[in-house]
Amino acid sequence: MERLSQSPTDPDFVQNPYTFYDRARAAGDLFYWEEYGLVCATSHRAVTALLKDRRLGREAPPENAPAIPDHLAPFYAIEAHSMLELEPPRHTRLRGLVLRGFTSRRIAAMDGPIREIAARLLDTLPPDDPFDLIERYARPLPVLTICRLLGVPETAAPDLLRWSNAMVAMYQARRTRAIEDAAVAASHAFTAFIEAHIAAKRAAPADDLISELIAAHDGSDRLSTPELVTTCILLLNAGHEATVHSLGNATKTLLETGHRGIHAASVEEALRHDPPLHMFTRWVYEDLTLFGQDFRRGDRIACLLGAANHDPDTYPDPQSFDPARTGPVNTSFGAGLHFCVGAPLARLELRIGLAALFHRLPDLTLAAPPRYADLYHFHGLDRLMVRRSSART
Repeated sequence: MERLSQSPTDPDFVQNPYTFYDRARAAGDLFYWEEYGLVCATSHRAVTALLKDRRLGREAPPENAPAIPDHLAPFYAIEAHSMLELEPPRHTRLRGLVLRGFTSRRIAAMDGPIREIAARLLDTLPPDDPFDLIERYARPLPVLTICRLLGVPETAAPDLLRWSNAMVAMYQARRTRAIEDAAVAASHAFTAFIEAHIAAKRAAPADDLISELIAAHDGSDRLSTPELVTTCILLLNAGHEATVHSLGNATKTLLETGHRGIHAASVEEALRHDPPLHMFTRWVYEDLTLFGQDFRRGDRIACLLGAANHDPDTYPDPQSFDPARTGPVNTSFGAGLHFCVGAPLARLELRIGLAALFHRLPDLTLAAPPRYADLYHFHGLDRLMVRRSSART
């Protein structure tokens, strides 16, 4: 297996990780990434197969479970109830209960609210001066959507956004003790906020997701308060961060390529072309051989979603944005048991958010070269400066 070195915080890599992915993929389905100390999968066939293989999973084998430092205990107390980090039977029970509340009906009912939020945000954009589309549109749209979905006041959006950013930073390559301390503080504040709203919804249920999750049951089995708290936090942290990056990356691509037609196929192509999450890891649960390489129980494998989405054996001319592209489903939402539970809502937000943007501002253009933020293994823009072309002098 080829061993390759590439710092995930290197400026050139941050701006364009796909060049490295091409080099890594040339070594075969798997390579060893020196900086992470992990075997990584790069091809679409390997990433898809590993995400679906039940001999691998998110939860560490007991003998490999990492020790949790005391100062991080509050953060990982939340993670302990996250279906993103669990395997059956706990995952099966938790996901089943969550899906009893987070239904297709509930998601479809968000169509109108998302349109209203998008229109309100677009009303605030300056008519003449350049502005940062990430700050003014891509970032607030998902968090306001989550507020409406959960049934919490929109005035809480700045706090939710701050807490979410602090907690999600724990998964970035540039993690420091300061980032850890901020995440723990956010964990305390976020938990207290959600617990208060759970108590209020138990006393007076409403037509919102928190009330539906409280009521969701399988016979006598219901979500506990810690499970409710973690689920609400997961919906914001996982859904918000990825949707912000998806909106920003897709808008950048559409502006650079000149495409303006927004429909289901163009949204899927945008997710394939420049996905918001590039790495997802799995633990190996038994000794096995995968793609010609031997693994032992307790090993870890990283699935590089961004590399899989640019596999030329699966997607001809993968660097090109082609809304008419056909082929297998991209890996941006994962696959298998842990396929993203929020994918239908994210797709709805992207379709409505992008369509509203280009309908209202058909002459939108770039006002400065876009720059990606140092966020790996997330992949999103630091800012996206745009302006209306009719406003140029």
